[in-house]
Amino acid sequence: MPSENLRWETLQALKNSPKGKISFDPYWSERGEHILAGCKDVLSLSPHSAVILERLGSLPLQKSSFLSSSSRDSSPGPSEEIPASVSSTGSVSDINTRNVLLSAAPSLKNEREQTSNDEVKDENPEEDVSEVSSPALLPSISLLSPKAMETAGRIIRFEEEHREKAKLALRLRQEAQEKLVVSVANAESEQLKRFEELMELKQRQELQSMKDMMDRETKESMGRQEKLKEEQRHRMKILNLRLREAEQQRLREAELEKQRQTEGRERLRTLNTIQEEILQLNQLLEPSSRTRTELPAASISSYSTRGNQLCSQVSEVVRKTAEGEFPSVEDMMAAERALHEMRALIRLMQEEAAKAQEKKKKEEEQEEERRKQAELQAQQEAQKKATECLKPYLVLLCNLFPLSGLQNSAEDATLKWFKELQDSAARCTQSFEQLNSPKDAQTKKLKLELQKAATIPVSQIASNSGSQLREIFDKIDKLLSGRPVVSGGKSVSTSMHPQGLDFVGYKLAEKFVKQGEEEVASHHEAAFPIAVVASGVWELHPQVGDLILAHLHKKCPYAVPHYPPMKEGTPVEEYQRILGYRVDDSGVEGQDSFLKRMSGMIRLYAAIIQLRWPYGSKQVAPHGLNHGWRWLAQMLNMEPLADITATLLFDFLEVCGNALMKQYQIQFWKLILLLKDEYFPRIEAVTSSGQMGSVIRLKQFLETSLQSRQISPPKGQLSSTFWRS
Repeated sequence: MPSENLRWETLQALKNSPKGKISFDPYWSERGEHILAGCKDVLSLSPHSAVILERLGSLPLQKSSFLSSSSRDSSPGPSEEIPASVSSTGSVSDINTRNVLLSAAPSLKNEREQTSNDEVKDENPEEDVSEVSSPALLPSISLLSPKAMETAGRIIRFEEEHREKAKLALRLRQEAQEKLVVSVANAESEQLKRFEELMELKQRQELQSMKDMMDRETKESMGRQEKLKEEQRHRMKILNLRLREAEQQRLREAELEKQRQTEGRERLRTLNTIQEEILQLNQLLEPSSRTRTELPAASISSYSTRGNQLCSQVSEVVRKTAEGEFPSVEDMMAAERALHEMRALIRLMQEEAAKAQEKKKKEEEQEEERRKQAELQAQQEAQKKATECLKPYLVLLCNLFPLSGLQNSAEDATLKWFKELQDSAARCTQSFEQLNSPKDAQTKKLKLELQKAATIPVSQIASNSGSQLREIFDKIDKLLSGRPVVSGGKSVSTSMHPQGLDFVGYKLAEKFVKQGEEEVASHHEAAFPIAVVASGVWELHPQVGDLILAHLHKKCPYAVPHYPPMKEGTPVEEYQRILGYRVDDSGVEGQDSFLKRMSGMIRLYAAIIQLRWPYGSKQVAPHGLNHGWRWLAQMLNMEPLADITATLLFDFLEVCGNALMKQYQIQFWKLILLLKDEYFPRIEAVTSSGQMGSVIRLKQFLETSLQSRQISPPKGQLSSTFWRS
């Protein structure tokens, strides 16, 4: 058993040796150390080796040497103590060496224990327990036992098991550490994921809030825009109402201005008539040889002075009108008072003259007889000179125009022609009935655009320049040819509707006649530019010319000439419309306005028959002078109408007389002579004293023309230089 104890003590000593205390350090490579750094330390003996050596001292030398050799071979490090007794066969040097080692053993033991206790305690607590246990209790081990090698193997296995346990513990610790790291990483990843989700949620919330804010701003902006649009619509509505009111006000003012102009012209015409009558009456107040003998000089002077004063008053009023103003109601009242006073002066003077005439009746009769004879002789001489060259043809004219039995209506052929034109116009009206009475807004708009395109160019006709007239004519020709024209900033064409061409032709002809009724009636010179454009349109589009004649005959039947008879059952107002009068709710228009309109249309007709479009292919007018000769001849074959016949004959001859004179020459003068000698007395017979203005103008025109054997060209006639402007 002692051997077993020694064996355990040996193992314990080996265990406590530095090599037995080598610890596994996984970080040796990081520190730059060698893997066997622990094995290269200085060897030292354990304090327990002294006990072993003492026990071995009593053994034979062979055993001693074996023990020493075996201890050196089996121990991983040097022993702690070396016994003082050595083998008898050992040398003195060996003994001395052992003594040094034995003396140094305690100190080496202390130093080694201080440096290795901490490491050994932490790594293997079981070793501490083994160190504390008493070596005396261990079984003794016989060094000479054949199990030495088994013991060494067990030591090696123990170390390997210990190493495996350490490795296992280390692996478990590493796995735990890795698990801890994985758990911490998972926790961090989970926390990071939650943080990212939180940030994403926050971003979504912020984005949603921004979208909500943008939606609110968009809604608010749209609301503001709608409010601004509503305000704009409201302002536009108010503006349109104001514009409509302004337009209505302008129309009312224009209507009032037109009415004022009409009334002013009527007053002006009346004023001119008053002035003419006052001047004629004033001539009666002038002192003549007869009045000097009949009345006292003082009376004649007072009458003449007062008459001159009254003429001055009326002349002052007329002078205002010459400056572009119409006479006012007060001016007319003053002029009428002056006229009444002048008439009173004439009556007073005539009464005084009558009284004086009673005294010197015989002398006056003789003087009057001599004066009449002298005037008769002068008239006979003038008529003798004027009719000397025309006397051979007078009989022929009387046979051609049997004035003794004049007609009251036109010839049958003329009436047939008149009815054909009216029927053609009625058929034309029926052909565009659908366009004239549109049911949808688009057709109504097209109708207005076509009507504007047809009427506006005619309204723009003026005698400013030939190039302007040509542009207007080209525009009308394009419209009637179906080509597009620009009107009011929009392109329009008669091809846009199947009834467009008939509608435009009808409205165009109506507008030409209306221009004669209004524009030519106010400005006689305007007849020529309007007539030349109408003649050009007539030449290229004959159907428009027929419509012009139809409208002219309907508004002015005297242009046929035709005096429509009053049929039984026809109302008076309707018959007046047939005669050409305007009848409305206020009644029938005045005679002066009626004559003015008839005069304008006859002047336009007289201009059309003598003019042709200078850029046309034909050399004569489409409705030539032969129609003017026919009209004049038929007028002289019909009974004259008071105030109408004289007015129309004068207007016709003033415009067309020069052209007829050049065309028919001597035949024309025969007709004028017949008019002067045979027809004019009939006109005077049916004319009352208040309607003598037109008769006087016609008489003066005839006398001047016969005396000079010349009719001057009308004012406003277009010359050759006009077309180069």
